[in-house]
Amino acid sequence: MIRTILLAFLAVAVVSTGYWGYQEHQEKNSILIKAENTYQRAFHDLTYNLDQLHDEIGATLAMNSREHLSPSLADVWRLTSMAQLNLGQLPLTLMPFSKTEEYLYKVGNFSYRNAVRDLDNEPLSESEYETLQSLYDQSGEIQNEMRKVQSMVLNDNLRWMDVELALASEDEPLNNAIVNGFHIVNEKVGGFSEVDWGADLPQLQANDEALKERLNGEEITAEEAKEIALRFCELENVEVEVEETGEGLAYQAYAVRIDDPEHEANIFMDISKKGGHPIWLLQDRQIGEVNISLNEASERAKELLEKNDISDMQLVDSKQYNAVGVFNFAYLKDNVRIYPDAIVVEVSLQDGEIIGYEASAYLTNHQERDVPAPKLTMEEAKENLNPSLEVMEHHVAIIKNDLGEEVLTYEFFGVINNDTYRIFINAETGNEEKIEKLKNAEPVYKSE
Repeated sequence: MIRTILLAFLAVAVVSTGYWGYQEHQEKNSILIKAENTYQRAFHDLTYNLDQLHDEIGATLAMNSREHLSPSLADVWRLTSMAQLNLGQLPLTLMPFSKTEEYLYKVGNFSYRNAVRDLDNEPLSESEYETLQSLYDQSGEIQNEMRKVQSMVLNDNLRWMDVELALASEDEPLNNAIVNGFHIVNEKVGGFSEVDWGADLPQLQANDEALKERLNGEEITAEEAKEIALRFCELENVEVEVEETGEGLAYQAYAVRIDDPEHEANIFMDISKKGGHPIWLLQDRQIGEVNISLNEASERAKELLEKNDISDMQLVDSKQYNAVGVFNFAYLKDNVRIYPDAIVVEVSLQDGEIIGYEASAYLTNHQERDVPAPKLTMEEAKENLNPSLEVMEHHVAIIKNDLGEEVLTYEFFGVINNDTYRIFINAETGNEEKIEKLKNAEPVYKSE
């Protein structure tokens, strides 16, 4: 009897110990997963910060007015601060990365010092513009090296927890792809010639509340939302789930999920209750090889708009990301581009299917407008551009300024050195309203 009790007790103890061990293992895995996710987020945010930093420094070089130079320099300072914050969250404390940290600090200090000074009374000197040009060139090199590291991380599914273990290990030589990549970045920064630092060291986003006010039409039922979704996607006889969206949105809508058996994927949509307007669409699927051209895909995007009675839209920008074409449309009235009334359509370059649609900005802003005549001629507005800009194309456009007000502008596309810019000049005052450095063709980074 006693033996039976002891055996039972031991069995319970073994089971309890095993369960405890299992729980400990699960908790440890959970902690490791959270740490890995934190490291991955910080790394990709850092890479994005450096992309933005390069573009923002480039934008300052294209500016011809002091009014926008200070905010742009302040943005450079903000981006360096964000990059430093994300860099500090990576497990690099055991690795010499001081040159890059010092570089970011000096860029931030230089931009902040010049952003807060009175540029009307004390404009940037020639040497300070030369410093900006050097920073632009150098930030481009850092951006390029970081993209290579990012490509290795994504293509080879590299883990930051392995970096932490490699750095903590005393084994020599240290051999980790991410660590080696960061060493190259740091050496690249160290190889920059000394910079003369001087004596001292967003159109398509729509507000949900505004969208709620602008939606028009009779309220639709869930069944009507299903019919609208199927008609929009040109599908039939497939499984559809419809439910009301939660309280997170200011406007009421139906969330629709459509089963797409042909692509073994799902299509997700939001359709407004009021008026039954498709707000956005996303198809969750893998895209294979490129079989159609960007031009063919753009025609498919135009057909989608026309079939849904969205007329007078002009294609203003198109880009290719791997096997996906992204097309930006703006409403055109009296040959004036109305940029607040914008729609984005994504098309698969494998089969021409619509895989993305975003119309919240269009639904929020589209209305009848009286487009005023420009007070300045195109040539008069052109005189306010940076003399170094070689103008390649121009249009008349309405955009929203920093205060959210619609203004009539001249839109100029031009080139400085090998970089392309889009600059909006106020058609009434001649002031620079907005300067954008356009993305160059993305290089393909491969692991070596």
